[in-house]
Amino acid sequence: QVQLVESGGGMVQAGGSLRLSCAASGRTFNIYAMTWFRQAPGKEREFVAISWSGGSTSYADSVKGRFTISRDNAKDTGYLQMNSLKPDDTAVYYCAATFVSGYGSTWYREMSSYIYWGQGTQVTVSS
Repeated sequence: QVQLVESGGGMVQAGGSLRLSCAASGRTFNIYAMTWFRQAPGKEREFVAISWSGGSTSYADSVKGRFTISRDNAKDTGYLQMNSLKPDDTAVYYCAATFVSGYGSTWYREMSSYIYWGQGTQVTVSS
């Protein structure tokens, strides 16, 4: 079992920055991937960024160049640094974790690939 707790959300003006944290506890050894999703009001939850245990990362096109995902394995914590925020980034941000790889080239973008989720943290970007 793994427990995930997000923090760092808040309200910021367009162009501002926020850093989200995802603290993992429990059986954290060998987490294969830590991923951020977000869900805006009235929309489906969507992939934002992933950090694999080997250090590789991948981003949704909508955040590429503005967001940076990272992990501090010593602290069992993942981070999402969000810069140049836009009103369209307003959403509840969730972190998720998995110990295994999925199938296909885009498995990591699917919610069904993860069984461990945090409770979410609200990010609101005003114009």
